[in-house]
Amino acid sequence: MSAGFTGPDGLQRCRWCGAAPEFLAYHDHEWGFPVADDVRLFEKICLEGFQSGLSWRTILNKRDRFRAAFLQFDFRKLAGFGAADVERLLQDEGIVRHRGKIEAVIHNAARAEALVEEAGSLAAFFWRHEPDRLSLPAPQTAPTSPASILLSKELKRRGWKFVGPTTVYAFMQAMGLINDHADGCSVRPRVEDARAAFRRPT
Repeated sequence: MSAGFTGPDGLQRCRWCGAAPEFLAYHDHEWGFPVADDVRLFEKICLEGFQSGLSWRTILNKRDRFRAAFLQFDFRKLAGFGAADVERLLQDEGIVRHRGKIEAVIHNAARAEALVEEAGSLAAFFWRHEPDRLSLPAPQTAPTSPASILLSKELKRRGWKFVGPTTVYAFMQAMGLINDHADGCSVRPRVEDARAAFRRPT
């Protein structure tokens, strides 16, 4: 897919970032840049789970409230949440009040702790699933990939919830495991440079 949105600076960008004003900064400074921080990775996979059936604009606009409600997505702390915390969060109008998704965050926090014990870090585990670029579809032309299907299966095998292949593919796009910026997007070369300089966690 070719870039299809001209920003206020005259530069071409991915078409999707022209759909809402708040998308521009997210697209230019976050989406696709590689991440090795465990908490940020956990936050993103949780937020992608919350997005299921909703728009990313809804989640992005509530992101600060999500962070406050879920202790900045520190999974070591979240793993200790219980039934009373779920009921409290269901009353929080600043987040998406979906019992299954709230419970999944808490459940997945404990799974994240176990995964750190297994792999050394979430980052090490996720980056082992970085796909070969030759196996990828053209930018922004598919909702999943062989790598996202495999990673989804591996997470589900370890008990994670709300981590289907489409959710995982969006996570991989956002966290820089692939560069899915459109051909012609002015940010694509910056992401490519960042990925080239990025030290893969082991």
